[in-house]
Amino acid sequence: MSKENNDNTTKYRFHIAQDDMFIDLTLFQFGWEKCSPMHMFGPAKRNHFLFHYIIEGKGKLETSGHTYNLHANQGFLLCPDQVSSYYADNDDPWFYTWVEFDGLRARESMLLAGLSENQPIYNPLPNPERIVENRMLKIVENAEKAPIRLVGMGLMLMDDIIQTSKTHVTAEKKRLRDFYMREAITFIESNYQKDISVDEMAKKSGLNRSYFSRLFKETFGESPQQFLIRYRINKACDLLKHTQMPIADISKAVGYDNQLHFSRAFKNTLNISPTEYRKNHFLILDQ
Repeated sequence: MSKENNDNTTKYRFHIAQDDMFIDLTLFQFGWEKCSPMHMFGPAKRNHFLFHYIIEGKGKLETSGHTYNLHANQGFLLCPDQVSSYYADNDDPWFYTWVEFDGLRARESMLLAGLSENQPIYNPLPNPERIVENRMLKIVENAEKAPIRLVGMGLMLMDDIIQTSKTHVTAEKKRLRDFYMREAITFIESNYQKDISVDEMAKKSGLNRSYFSRLFKETFGESPQQFLIRYRINKACDLLKHTQMPIADISKAVGYDNQLHFSRAFKNTLNISPTEYRKNHFLILDQ
């Protein structure tokens, strides 16, 4: 869905991305807004990561007990479940662009940029080309492109933020943690159809359950069980959109012997039932 407004007070343009869910990165919505004086959002919390970049003007962010006065060529990150309020300056209201996103590498990418709940402010290295601004506006301009193209642009934006952030962290090469997590993800990809447990994931990675679970959450921002559920629901979405398999069979195909448990997990994840999802998204393929 796209929407654009251009009246005498507030000017904005935003898009809600198609709901194709990619494991590494999913874009949910993006746009830009020229705010009216004291225009405010919040207090509220998001389900996903939300990054704003300020193109012009000033404003204020209040979150985690702190207040930040912000200006052009800065940005701010809001993390899932983080309560925040932000509002435009009265005399010089800001004009910003934003992207809401999530995915397997979302949290780690932001941590590499030095951004988190406790350090939400993006300050760029000296950068006359304003790479992040240009990339974000390019995503908005290409809103109608294929989802996989937008995801590619989103991954490039993540790298832009990391490389231009004053607080970026240099990633260690060939970290042992990466090996363990790669083993875990490979195990999930190969066995999600089965009744697998966190104990089995940890064993496959060669770690005890407690250490494995902590390492997994630090890396991906969610527990192994939460990741497994989301992975299964992603696979179920593909089957609902592209096949006529009965929902009971799809449930078993993604690791749920009990259809009721599958339907509950699906609705908890996407706020819609499998039946409603198929009704809204089924693709009739040419024979």
